[in-house]
Amino acid sequence: MYKYDEYDHSIVAARVEEFRDQVTRRLAGQITEDQFKPLRLMNGLYLQLHAYMLRVAVPYGTLDSRQMHMLAHIARKYDRGYGHFTTRQNLQYNWIKLEDAPDILAELATVEMHAIQTSGNCIRNISSDQFAGAAADELTDPRPWAELLRQWSTFHPEFSYLPRKFKICVIAAEEDRAAMRLHDIGIQIVEKDGQLGAAIYVGGGMGRTPMIAPLIKDFVPFDDFVSYLEACLRVYNRYGRRDNMYKARIKILIHELGADKYAAEVEEEFAAVKALGIDPPQAEFDRIAAHFAPPAYDADAPDTLDRSDPDFAVWLDQNVSAHKQPGYAVVTISLKPIGGIPGDATADQIDLMADLAKAHSFDELRVTHAQNIVLPHVRKADLYALWQQLRDAGLAEANLDLISDIIACPGLDYCSLANARSIPLAQKIATRFSDIGRQRELGELKLKISGCINACGHHHAGHIGILGVDRKGVENYQLLLGGSGAEDVSLGTITGPGFSEDGIVDAIEKATNVYLARREDGERFLDTYRRLGMAPFKEAIYG
Repeated sequence: MYKYDEYDHSIVAARVEEFRDQVTRRLAGQITEDQFKPLRLMNGLYLQLHAYMLRVAVPYGTLDSRQMHMLAHIARKYDRGYGHFTTRQNLQYNWIKLEDAPDILAELATVEMHAIQTSGNCIRNISSDQFAGAAADELTDPRPWAELLRQWSTFHPEFSYLPRKFKICVIAAEEDRAAMRLHDIGIQIVEKDGQLGAAIYVGGGMGRTPMIAPLIKDFVPFDDFVSYLEACLRVYNRYGRRDNMYKARIKILIHELGADKYAAEVEEEFAAVKALGIDPPQAEFDRIAAHFAPPAYDADAPDTLDRSDPDFAVWLDQNVSAHKQPGYAVVTISLKPIGGIPGDATADQIDLMADLAKAHSFDELRVTHAQNIVLPHVRKADLYALWQQLRDAGLAEANLDLISDIIACPGLDYCSLANARSIPLAQKIATRFSDIGRQRELGELKLKISGCINACGHHHAGHIGILGVDRKGVENYQLLLGGSGAEDVSLGTITGPGFSEDGIVDAIEKATNVYLARREDGERFLDTYRRLGMAPFKEAIYG
């Protein structure tokens, strides 16, 4: 994984001291909250319902045991003993005191972490495939490309005050494990005539007006990669709406201009940008890529498994994925225990995952956009011992991509923007479907909950999605069916009138019963819905 050089260290240290001064002035009453707000947001500090929330950046979801241990330490010392892993592959602390924020950032800096650009109208954390560097199906490791973009975008003087926040994702496989086309810019590393380059999708996103990013350019060679993205951002910065925050995202611009017109504007801008010479030389990319060299695998690692323990076998089938290296596997640690809070982990659990990464995964972990943790390089021979330790810590739920593997935003329990609670609903749904046999009979079924239209829980992209709304002061939940954030990307459709908290759980059960009764061989819930359409589900749900 990438290690800071002297420039990274100096940039982060300077930002910490700058923010320390800003906090000191705020606490002394020398600046108002209105003056302080844009300053704290530039450092990932939000003011939520009950306390400040700090969002810590985890670039492309990759971190090591030192960093995980630091996250656990901060949870104990400055929060309430836990952290919340998010759909942006970041981590949030929900109970931060303002006077502690500079010290937290200073401690994070000691392990090459920060909260820069985790908020504000700028380029946010670059996200990527959580299996990057390990996936059996990837063309190349996309993380060097993502790291190049992190360096290009951090404190970019032209893109620090965009019309609206901006999210970029990089993948390098046909299978999309990162919801790439639901980003402002989605990048898929592809090959053409023996050369690696990028297919560029622009204008995706969820929120109030969900859209799937169209393909803008099918191949951008590496030599033009940064210049082309610079042109994409420049066109947005020039034409993006600043008079209406609800129409400020690039997806709205592309919808209004049309993808072809936007692409033509980008080509014209690219011709000017290319002359500036901002694309890095191959040697610089190679320097970055060297940080992501494959670990020292054991070429003689056994490739067989003892499946005699039935509980272990279930976990293997659900949470362990193929690795490109024989004798190794990719392990997803579920942060979705039945009745738990999706994405939360205690300080002790975070420490344990750090220890397990150091012992079994070449000191590397990943945060997933589905709010789980990945150990990317585990010897198959170590899987049983690893599973036993996870089981003892409450981290061995065998539910990856099943109905209880729920994505949920913090909702009205924490968020000042939310209209409804997400966490208690997620807990009720997981409890209703707690039987692992029943979950496995339902198969792959991605359920996602947002407490408001901002869609931090990705409800538009759920096979089953739930949106919390306010109905005359009462929490109400809309049910959506048919969404997907994967390579078969689609947006969910609202079934009809909303439900109470208990009513939405019943409605989900009715929808799954339709699937079980009418599925054909090999069909997922999503496949059956697409084949049958909404009608039979709506009839069962509403009677």
